[in-house]
Amino acid sequence: MTHSSLVRRAPVAVVATICLLAGTLLTGCSDAGSSETSAGSASADRAAIGADAPAPADTKVDAIASNARGGGSQVQHRAEISHGNVILRAPDVADARTDVRRLVDRYDGEVAADQTDTDDDGRVVSANLVVRVPSSDFVDAMDALRGVAELAYASSDTKDVTTRVIDTRVRLRAQRRSVHRVETLLGRAQDLRDIVLIENELAQRQAALDSLEQQSAYLADQTSLATIAVEIDRAHHAAAKKHEDHTGFLAGLSAGWHGLTAVAVGLATALGAVLPFAVALLVLAALAWPALRVARRRHRPPTPSTPAG
Repeated sequence: MTHSSLVRRAPVAVVATICLLAGTLLTGCSDAGSSETSAGSASADRAAIGADAPAPADTKVDAIASNARGGGSQVQHRAEISHGNVILRAPDVADARTDVRRLVDRYDGEVAADQTDTDDDGRVVSANLVVRVPSSDFVDAMDALRGVAELAYASSDTKDVTTRVIDTRVRLRAQRRSVHRVETLLGRAQDLRDIVLIENELAQRQAALDSLEQQSAYLADQTSLATIAVEIDRAHHAAAKKHEDHTGFLAGLSAGWHGLTAVAVGLATALGAVLPFAVALLVLAALAWPALRVARRRHRPPTPSTPAG
């Protein structure tokens, strides 16, 4: 291929790229603004992009979007994300933990995380579980968990994400069509410059498509299963104190012994506190005593001598 042919085909590549971008923008606006798409056109779009059936992660999103478009202004099925927290107190944490797992099985849920702590004797003193139950059973499951043991704290939060689900589904469908159009254009490209430009555009659109698919999968998971964090701690019950007779010989002996022990401990404590100072003073006195003796001898007046016979 000569240099002149490349120069002549360069404007063609630029024009093709501009047309591709303009067609994508027009298609995206048409998909986002149109709310009366018929079933026949939707089937044709899926056939055009090679998607005969929706992805498993988009099933719930498709149903919500279809209800929103076909049900008028009122959405029949709402998409909600629910979270709950429950703190329980139980004398036997192991039994309460078993009851929680049975309750989750009753609602066809699952235990996403389970952590237990034990004491030195091997008894379970606390348990932390993260359970997932169907969103439709969230309220009933919360009420059932409150009755497993003594309730210390409970909270729940539900967010309506119907609009977000519909928006994600519409954007996902438009992005799949856009990727398919770029792939079709890449298959028809002959010039190396055109191929490089189209491949770069395809990589960007594919990355955007992957991000939308991850968002769709996350929404489908969160709206289908509610998450509840369950914490179980061991309840500490104070034992009743027995009434004791504090009179008589034995009671007096016990009181005297405890008093003697307290006095001995106090004296030992005082002695231990004074002993370092006493040792230091003794050392200083031992060092200063020779100097004091010399000083006393120098300052002592001489005694007069007595004459003999």
